[in-house]
Amino acid sequence: MDQLTVYGVALIPVLVGLNELLKRSGVPARFIPLTAMALGYFFAFYFLAQGDFKKGLLYGTILGLSSMGLFSGAKNTIVAVQQVSRRK
Repeated sequence: MDQLTVYGVALIPVLVGLNELLKRSGVPARFIPLTAMALGYFFAFYFLAQGDFKKGLLYGTILGLSSMGLFSGAKNTIVAVQQVSRRK
């Protein structure tokens, strides 16, 4: 689990950025969760759990879901702040 805490936490914002880049380059928004999971699995198998399928599957799921949650939370916060700013 040490590798997940050191490298995995650093990979989550990278995944968010890559997904945002894909979205801005024309990938439909409905496919972004799928790309987040695919990128999470890629980075997990390539960087975090080379040769260990079970760990790669677990780490990839954690990375993909975490990056989707981070993106969603940031987006909701920005929308809420904009709505409060418009009320003033």
